[in-house]
Parts: sequence; structure tokens; C-alpha cells
Amino acid sequence: MTKKEVMTKKTDQELATLLVETRAQLRTERFAAAGSRAKDSNAPKKLRATVARVLTEQHARAYKPA
Repeated sequence: MTKKEVMTKKTDQELATLLVETRAQLRTERFAAAGSRAKDSNAPKKLRATVARVLTEQHARAYKPA
């Protein structure tokens, strides 16, 4: 989906927005899968990876040495 080099070019506001949207998509995927067979069974894994990339980039920016 989104690779590391793309994450480093995003602003803090864009990262926060992406995090909120991705978590919402993950939530809908999780509850949609409970009712029936999912269209893309790997979608939750991809979404979790995107969330991890965003959180990693936010953490790296927060603790960047001066």
C-alpha cells in the first residue's frame, strides 16, 4: 500500500488523517468479516501494516535528536 519513503514525505497533519482513516477502514473490515466471507482476506493485514508505518514515522519524528 504505502511505503516508507512516502510516509517520510507526508506532513504531520497528513499522517494523523491517514491514521484515523486507516483505523476506521480496519474497524469496518473487521466487523464486515464477522458477518460473511471477506472479499480480500489480506486487507486487514495490509491496513495494520499501514497503521504501523504511520505510528513508526510519528514516533521517529517525536524523538528525533536535536
